[in-house]
Amino acid sequence: MNLALRQKPQMGFTLVELLVALGIFLVITGAAFALLGSSQQRYQTESQVLNSFQEARLGLDQMVRDINDAGFPPPTFFSSSYPLQSTSFPFGWSPGYTVPSACQLGTGGGGTCVTPGDFDIIIETDPNPQDPACTPNCPVQWIRYTLQGTTLMRGVAQKASLHDPAADTSSQLVPFVQNVVNNACPPSLPGCQTTYPLIFPGGAPVPIFSFICDTPITSQYPAPACRSALADNSPANIRDVGITLIVAAPLPDAATGLPRLVQLSGRGRRVNPNLYQ
Repeated sequence: MNLALRQKPQMGFTLVELLVALGIFLVITGAAFALLGSSQQRYQTESQVLNSFQEARLGLDQMVRDINDAGFPPPTFFSSSYPLQSTSFPFGWSPGYTVPSACQLGTGGGGTCVTPGDFDIIIETDPNPQDPACTPNCPVQWIRYTLQGTTLMRGVAQKASLHDPAADTSSQLVPFVQNVVNNACPPSLPGCQTTYPLIFPGGAPVPIFSFICDTPITSQYPAPACRSALADNSPANIRDVGITLIVAAPLPDAATGLPRLVQLSGRGRRVNPNLYQ
């Protein structure tokens, strides 16, 4: 008996079938990896937007708190023996800080003040009134926020007699909020105004700070925005400060290549009465 004749031939895959199966496997694997890469890029973009939003929100909250405390403690709080423990004015200004009403506000560059301005403000206050280390004679400080390029800077300097608060705070500025594009989109993010026309109406810069003034001369109510250099529009008369922060994610959207922006708005209102005329 021939055993070799009784064995059945073993069936297998042909070379063509193997090549077809391999091709299908590669297509499916490539699509899966492409989807995974796109998902990772989307996650990275959203994480950057979230981080920018959180940083801007924390910065906005701090600015609102500082503005709310502007002018504390007022001149009536201490006797004249403690000029550095009380505020002379709720907001400092330059030029001419030592002369009341030396400059006039105007949102959109319409005033004579260098500071306060669309992108620069100096707050005069005691930010730590409950600090046991200095109570009851805590020194008043000048707190400045100013935009330099795309970085919002913050500087704190102790109030000093016959000093210019703008000069004293300039050497104390440190980065506070990054990638602030109110004034101009950075070169790495072309087309901000085109992509976000509602954020940049007319393609114009958007002021970080806008001001509402008390009007002791005209007794106008409600108080108007300080848009032009009128008699009441002195830094000593600032009552409300509107804040608008437009912050860009560090990188454009990975899928579209367009910039990702976050716009936050807030308002600080000086609580202390106007005792600075």
